[in-house]
Amino acid sequence: MRLQRMTKIKTWIKVFPLLLMGILTLTSCEADLDNLGSQFVEGSDGYDKAYGLIAYNVDNHDVQKVITSQYDSVRIGALSEPVFGAQKVSYITQVRLNEYDPDFGTNPVIDSVVLTLKPRYETSADSLTTTTTEDYTYPDGNVAAKKVVTTYPVTKYGKYKIGADKTPLTIKVHEVLDFLGGTSDSILTNKAFALNTNKVLGTKSFNGNVNSVVITKDSDASELLKREVSFRMKLDSAFFQNKIIAKKGNQVLKDAASFIRYFRGISISVEQNDGYLFSMAPNDAGITIYYKNDVTTDGVVTRTKQEATLDLGSSNVHMTQTIYNRAGTPYSNAMQSAVKVEDLNKDNLQVNPADKLYLQAMGGSSIGIKIPESTIEQLKQMYKNEKIGIVSAKIRLYNDDESWNNSFKKPYSLLVKERDSTRFLQDMTALSSAGYSLIKTANLSTKDAYYDIGITASLKDMIENNSKYNDFVINVGTYLSDASTGALLGQTYNDRPYNPFRIVLKGSDVNRIGQELSSSNPKAAQLRIIFTKK
Repeated sequence: MRLQRMTKIKTWIKVFPLLLMGILTLTSCEADLDNLGSQFVEGSDGYDKAYGLIAYNVDNHDVQKVITSQYDSVRIGALSEPVFGAQKVSYITQVRLNEYDPDFGTNPVIDSVVLTLKPRYETSADSLTTTTTEDYTYPDGNVAAKKVVTTYPVTKYGKYKIGADKTPLTIKVHEVLDFLGGTSDSILTNKAFALNTNKVLGTKSFNGNVNSVVITKDSDASELLKREVSFRMKLDSAFFQNKIIAKKGNQVLKDAASFIRYFRGISISVEQNDGYLFSMAPNDAGITIYYKNDVTTDGVVTRTKQEATLDLGSSNVHMTQTIYNRAGTPYSNAMQSAVKVEDLNKDNLQVNPADKLYLQAMGGSSIGIKIPESTIEQLKQMYKNEKIGIVSAKIRLYNDDESWNNSFKKPYSLLVKERDSTRFLQDMTALSSAGYSLIKTANLSTKDAYYDIGITASLKDMIENNSKYNDFVINVGTYLSDASTGALLGQTYNDRPYNPFRIVLKGSDVNRIGQELSSSNPKAAQLRIIFTKK
């Protein structure tokens, strides 16, 4: 009987890698691989080990170079907190005419100019409120009608309240005085642009909500107005009268190249220095000019309503501009010993292991992870002499509950690459058809959150094929995918330029780097591996 049990155990060990791949395919990596592996190796010739890693901070100088056409979302707002400091985020975009060399007719005069933004908002039924006015009078013709306004809270990152009050924001619009270039150009996220600060094009209080409006006629329930969910604010009519309407027939309105050098763009920002950040799809924004001109019919002149629209869509350069104030923060102190991003590709890179790791998107810091040479060499010798087979390998990083114990949402995704590469990890390409997930998270809503980064294929290549070893560089962010196929677009296509998340993680236990970690020291940055022996 004992011989039969040993035979079964060894059979399980032999088929375990194939079984594991099947489970990955069926469950899309939902099971905890550590626990799953332990079920098969416990009490047999299998092992579950953790080793201390060299973890360090990488200073990106609060800036990132971005090709502006890669923006599928932008941020607006401000946030200040004691660990990473203050952050102010503006949306800057070019503006184009929808129709060039326009004819505004005879005696055109603007009634109003409206900027429409469509921030992302919460859609759950318990988030929205509906207000119905049964005895509403529609002003155009004094029509008896019903008005239904549905209100949605904007999706926010930051402080929903300051003190006992809902966080107030005041949105402001200014004219950009610098030429913004073309959509294929690279631009720095902290680039300063000259603004016409002497003239505010528009200002409006923002209560953190957006709404839709439907107005129907009482007599037959036909729609008089249907306005999609949005935030609308009036802009300065006199400015647009002089800037655009009065330039009828001028060369500056005759083609796009002339116009974007004449009216170079707008900046949308908030007045406050603390609050929250919200996002929107930049191509959904727009400006509508409502004006009247003279229309003559049978000798009778009538003032007639007209509209002209300005295009803020994908043909324009648009970006999230982020400015930081880090003075006196733990983040600022940590960056003094961090690796500079421009030094990452140097040979024989020297790093300072850090006990706290600071990760922030939108130009903020990255982290580097180095598997100690002694650990690599130990595993190589075990592979050569003991015939170990690595079943699972991951980098585990824990939230630093002393530094980051607050109500801010934690990052749900990370970007990972080898230090000198712009390609995906081979784990992502080798296992992409098996439902592979690069990052697995746990307990994100608590101070005990942690992240597992799957590096099985990468580590096996280092150990079994003696491939070049390199550090891993990790950023906050999510990879972008093709809208039609779902395929990832590439290592450099990600939402890091406008991703608002940040976190402090536990770094190296400097006394246990390269050593096996015990259960009494579980939360240092660590390499966790499951392996078998033949």
